[in-house]
Amino acid sequence: ISDRKDDYKAGNIVTWNLKPRGSLPHIGIVSDKTSRSGAPMIIHNIGQGPKLEDMLFSYKITGHYRYTGS
Repeated sequence: ISDRKDDYKAGNIVTWNLKPRGSLPHIGIVSDKTSRSGAPMIIHNIGQGPKLEDMLFSYKITGHYRYTGS
């Protein structure tokens, strides 16, 4: 887990806790597109269908995963 936008690459999986108190897990995929600030856009579904949004650092990140192959 990092607060540096450059550590998140397209295809990475990120998990968040959407509630400041308690727990509401959420998951998304880092896209190859970036926001105006240069942060990677996230593909996720927060209940209104799949979206591409600038929300990487909007919630507390609880996991960051990258498949590197064998």
